[in-house]
Amino acid sequence: MIIEITKDNFEGEVMQSSAPVLLDFWAEWCGPCRMLSPIVDEVAEQRSEIKVGKVNVDNEPELATAFGIDSIPTLILVKNGEVAAKSIGYNPKSAVEAFLDKNI
Repeated sequence: MIIEITKDNFEGEVMQSSAPVLLDFWAEWCGPCRMLSPIVDEVAEQRSEIKVGKVNVDNEPELATAFGIDSIPTLILVKNGEVAAKSIGYNPKSAVEAFLDKNI
């Protein structure tokens, strides 16, 4: 399941989550983001041990700034309220899976 993350639900959905949270920072106009999005959707369906959220950087600039996002797409894995890992740019599904396997 994919959750749209906003500054209003960030605390409850991400910081207080008992499961690791994969955040996908993206924007409508970003070509690589549109290529990565279906991969993130598949991962969300296949991996029940994590929560997956998408953050539209145009709609949520405060969250993008808080995480130091200066290039999109960026995937950030948050565990126990802390950034555990970060992946910048488009990656194929195998690389996204490896990123999760290494850091969860």
